[in-house]
Amino acid sequence: MTATILLIRHAAHVELGRILSGRRRDVALSADGLEQAEIVADLLGVEPITAIYSSPRERAYYTARSIAEPHELKVQIADGLDEVDFGEWTGLSFDVLEGDPLWDEWNSARGIARPPGGESMEEACRRAVTEVQQKAAEHPDQTIAMVSHCDVIRGLIAYYLGLPLDNLLRFDIDPASISRIVVGSWGARVVSVNERLYQ
Repeated sequence: MTATILLIRHAAHVELGRILSGRRRDVALSADGLEQAEIVADLLGVEPITAIYSSPRERAYYTARSIAEPHELKVQIADGLDEVDFGEWTGLSFDVLEGDPLWDEWNSARGIARPPGGESMEEACRRAVTEVQQKAAEHPDQTIAMVSHCDVIRGLIAYYLGLPLDNLLRFDIDPASISRIVVGSWGARVVSVNERLYQ
């Protein structure tokens, strides 16, 4: 029994590249993000998706809803796909964070670093892997979509490739990109990383 998992990063949002949004509520998709979500939804319309799960964050949910519509599916919230809890860094601009020794450690030693008042990358990865494994078991021989966040998807890819978490920043997970994995009782395999279906 094997499940195909489409790991989809949410489309671009209004704070992208400026603010560490984290788990803040009401961070909406930008105009570009809305267009990205529509393009990805259209192109994934030919995939045999039987279920779609989303992080509880608005930017992920609205991306998932666009993808779900052509398949006439209801988006199901999966807490294990939630954004990393960045604790006290949530809502800070990247300009403010730059030069903070803890921020520098976070970006160079993800295997041991922890945001102040937040969760470690290992904790975030563990909950995301548990979510993927559970959903794969519930959908044998099916294709499911899971909409999440950049670092969470990076953590999943690193886990299934056997990469140390310190190497997370060595590959990109762009907004509205798709990474494909297959998961079964035999183990798992990464099929693709960071497919961009839009220009």
